[in-house]
Formats: sequence, structure tokens, C-alpha cells
Amino acid sequence: RFHDGSGFMSTGTVMVGDETLNYSYDVTTDNMNGRTLSGFSIAAEAKMYRCDACPYSEYEKYYNYYKAFDYSDQYVLGALDQQRVNFANNGKDFSRWNSIVARGEAAKKGSQYMGVYMYVIRELEDAKADCKAGCMDCNDDPVHAWDEGVAFYTGSLEGSDGSGDGDFLYSLADKRCSNFMTCGENSGANSGTAKVNHDIFDLFAEGQGYLSSGQCDKLTSVISDITTYMRIPLVQGSLRYAYKVAELNGGEKEKAEGDVFTAAILPVVHDCNPNAASVIERNMDFQSTRTDQAAVKTAYESVYSCMGISCADVGGLFNAGTGTDYPGASACVTDGSSGLNSGSFATNSIFAVVLGSVAGLFALVSV
Repeated sequence: RFHDGSGFMSTGTVMVGDETLNYSYDVTTDNMNGRTLSGFSIAAEAKMYRCDACPYSEYEKYYNYYKAFDYSDQYVLGALDQQRVNFANNGKDFSRWNSIVARGEAAKKGSQYMGVYMYVIRELEDAKADCKAGCMDCNDDPVHAWDEGVAFYTGSLEGSDGSGDGDFLYSLADKRCSNFMTCGENSGANSGTAKVNHDIFDLFAEGQGYLSSGQCDKLTSVISDITTYMRIPLVQGSLRYAYKVAELNGGEKEKAEGDVFTAAILPVVHDCNPNAASVIERNMDFQSTRTDQAAVKTAYESVYSCMGISCADVGGLFNAGTGTDYPGASACVTDGSSGLNSGSFATNSIFAVVLGSVAGLFALVSV
């Protein structure tokens, strides 16, 4: 259904591959969607927090941060309806987002990167929970759940080889790898398939093998690694739009994209270091009057090791026009420690803000 409450017209045509198909249906009785993007979030409490194997570790971070089981649905509906959303942290007053383009970005990317992200993890966890150890012939249902996790990660538009132009997390990883030089099996390229996607699909295949052979206990580390890799494009997205807004005169669209990428990863940052999360939130909120890219970058880098990622995983923001990284946006060399106490991080953040402000006076940015 569309944002105005409407759906498909009662008669029309749809494209399936290269084929045009005619259809007709009764709009009042024939809407039989078994799953919706909204439903992924609405069902989260039952399926990710209160199930027999719950709460799932990644979902618990998000619930603890937002204190809302359906946080992604609330975020998206707040954007669509232009209403305030009261979270425990990072609340949004969409009533003050007067740009429909900005609210559209929030709704679209909130569905994709907040809602679908967590439901991929749910399907993988569900497969693990249903796996029967040592059984070679009774794990068809868990394998099916695992395949659904792969499908939700990839979407339906990528094609059989991933060369299509999709809308879900697989496509996001490919887009961000071109911005951060993290494409290719060994990273270092700015086109092609993201290293993240190569690694995740290797893990998908590994997990499927464990399910088929009943090696259930080996799935825990596989799911943990997939989750970790999925975080990387979200961090890259937040960093990219921090730079666009702060240094490249980004407008409301860029501020909205920065807001939603940040909202999609901030609970993980907060779980590692609440003060780092606070620095990022203050700078990346759509209504922030000033974005300090250096402070945002420093805050993320301080929790890389805690998040399970590295400087090399994230890379540096690449300027294809000059063939070099944007000034002040190169990959870090040493990953920050997750053991920084709140006081030391606050001091280091202020120092980074000062340095970033001074450096900004001398940096010549090529658009």
C-alpha cells in the first residue's frame, strides 16, 4: 500500500521480468498480503523479544535504546504522518520536517534499513532455534527459514547473480562500497560487488550447510558474523551523509538520509559507548543546526572494535572525481577501543571537534 492509504488500481498491468501481465481484483476483499514491511516491526515483540529463544541479542540492543518494540514502524509512520515520535533516545519530531522529500527518505530508508535489517536476523535466528541437532533429514523447515533470511537481505530485483538494481541491504552494501572503496572480494575497488556481500554470502552458504547436516551449535557464530557485516554499510551511510551535510552543502534530503542511516545503527553504538552515541545523535539529527563531520567520524571509530568491525572494513570516503579520499574522510589506521570510559571519550570528542573546526578552515573540498 502507498503512503496515502491507496493500493494498486482495481485493474491494470504489471511487469514481471520482460513480460507485461494484465490483472484485476477487488480492492476491498482481495488484499491478502501475508507479510508487510510494517508487519516485520509490529511482530517484533513476539518474534524477537518474547519467543522461546528470545530476546535476540541484536534486537535487544535496539529495544533497550528506543524502548519501543516497533521502533522502525513508529519511525516510518511518524515520517509519513508528519507526527512526533517519542523514543527514550533519538526521538523525532516529524511535525517539524516540512520537506516531503525529507520525510520520504525517512520512510523509505527506515523501512529498508531499520525494519528489514532486523527481520533478516530474525529469520536466521528462527532457523537456528528450529534446527534439530544431529538430524540429516528433518531440517527442511529451518533451511527454509534460512533461505527467507537470504531473500529478505537480497530482495527480488538483484537477479540470480546480484547484478540487478535492488532496494534492500544487498544493494545498499554495493552502493556504499563504491563510495568507500570496499568493493571486491579483497576490498580496494570502487565498483562491483561489495566485500560485505561476498563475505555474507559465504556465511549464508556455510550456515545452510550446518542446518542441512544438523550442526546447530555452529550457527551462533555464523549469525553473529553476518550481523556484524550488515552493520558496515549503515556506518558508511551515516559517515557519508555527515560529510555531505557538513562539507558539501547538503540540504534537507541529505540531512534526512543522514538521520535515518544513523537511527539504523545508533543502538549498537550506544550499547558500546553511550557518549559516542550522544555525539553522533546530536550531529546527525535532521533538526541539528550544525554537523561536525570530524566529531561524528571520531565517535564511530572509537567503537569500531566493540562493534566487531575495523577501519579497513569501513574504508575512507572516496572522491571519484579526484581519485583520492575527501579531505578529513580517509580511513582510520587504528581502531578505537570499546573500553573508553565516558569521561575520557567526552574529553577526546571535544578535542576532535576543535581540531576538526580548525582543519575545516583550510580544507578545500572538491564537489
